[in-house]
Amino acid sequence: MKRIDSLLAEFSRETATARKHLERLPSDRFDWRPHTKSYTAGKLAAHIVDCIRWVEPIFGADELDMDPKTYKPCDAASVAALLETFDHDVAKAKAVMARSADTNASEPWRLKMREKVWFEKPREAVFRDMTLSHLVHHRGQFSVYLRLLDVPVPGSYGPTADDQHER
Repeated sequence: MKRIDSLLAEFSRETATARKHLERLPSDRFDWRPHTKSYTAGKLAAHIVDCIRWVEPIFGADELDMDPKTYKPCDAASVAALLETFDHDVAKAKAVMARSADTNASEPWRLKMREKVWFEKPREAVFRDMTLSHLVHHRGQFSVYLRLLDVPVPGSYGPTADDQHER
């Protein structure tokens, strides 16, 4: 199996799991937050979508020069809009990964902020840090939100306490 195929398979598994979590957010709790310093449930869910959006520049270019002043994060106003954006961005990410050469995963990639290099690492490491690990981290936070909202939490790597029938 080519390295890029393995990364694509991992990305597909993690995004399918993330979608199961996102689709459980009750529409009437989009603005709920567990603490005043926390994201709202809708903003945290939108940030999960932002994690997906990194894939296109990671595999489609050798660097990204970002300007925080012009960066536009996902700003979905409903669960339906959030899921539509998520599905669209996952499809775009899979397409750019599928077109990427296998050697592309080990080549250097740079993140710049207004022309200043913040870091340079192998593309695969950037993908794991900025997309996969970031996605898994925030999905874990989101599962706590679901628990606090008394919404059944889907399993990520096995059943949860809500999946009694699977045990």
